[in-house]
Amino acid sequence: MRLQNKVAVITGAASGMGLAIAELFAREGAQVVAADWNAERLKIAVEKIQKDGGAIIGVEGNIADQAAAEGLVDKAIETYGRIDILVNNAGVMDYMHGVGDMPDEIWRRVLGINLDGPMFTSRRAIPHMLKQGGGSIINVASTAGISGGAAGAAYTVSKHGLVGLTKNTAWMYAQQNIRCNAIAAGGTKTNIGETMPPEKISPAGSARAHAFATLIPGFLEAGDIANLALFLASDESTMINGAIIPADAGWKAV
Repeated sequence: MRLQNKVAVITGAASGMGLAIAELFAREGAQVVAADWNAERLKIAVEKIQKDGGAIIGVEGNIADQAAAEGLVDKAIETYGRIDILVNNAGVMDYMHGVGDMPDEIWRRVLGINLDGPMFTSRRAIPHMLKQGGGSIINVASTAGISGGAAGAAYTVSKHGLVGLTKNTAWMYAQQNIRCNAIAAGGTKTNIGETMPPEKISPAGSARAHAFATLIPGFLEAGDIANLALFLASDESTMINGAIIPADAGWKAV
């Protein structure tokens, strides 16, 4: 097993990419702390993984809340005594607004979940990783983190910020055996569209994003992202640090 005796905290773990990562990590021997704001889905996910023989606990909460985000790391230490892997996967879409018509509440919500949350969890995890001699942080970014056309301004800025957080964390702690990498996920079959009520979407912004989306060569399954996350979490990738890895079926090759 590639993650035997390792402890992993995974946010947004009740569905989509986060669930696929939690299931795969548990099968590979990790002890998992799964976090999500949807209590019902989280309960179902945890029970399924436990039934399949995985070691996992669930923690409900919104990582945009500092106490909730930090509590995930605290729970890993309390339950398992360490944290080896942090997967910052939780995220929400914006409503495709350009900066000229950006509602304040959407800006704050998207940056809170997509950027503040990963900072809170990483900041809490780093001291423990330093003490134990290393660790791996995996940030699930997006094509929107390396381009400008995939979404609205809030989502795009949040994912560009996550890419910056990834690179700085990698550089700051490289000599202490803490790695930080990001997956720039392309079009992936998940339920993130639930965070985009159709009546709130900007028609003009949606049209511009659609023009970019027409270039997608193909859509990924959540398991495709999970496989890459497993590699980045395992000892097979010990010299990969600060990488922003596109997983997009070739979208950015355009």
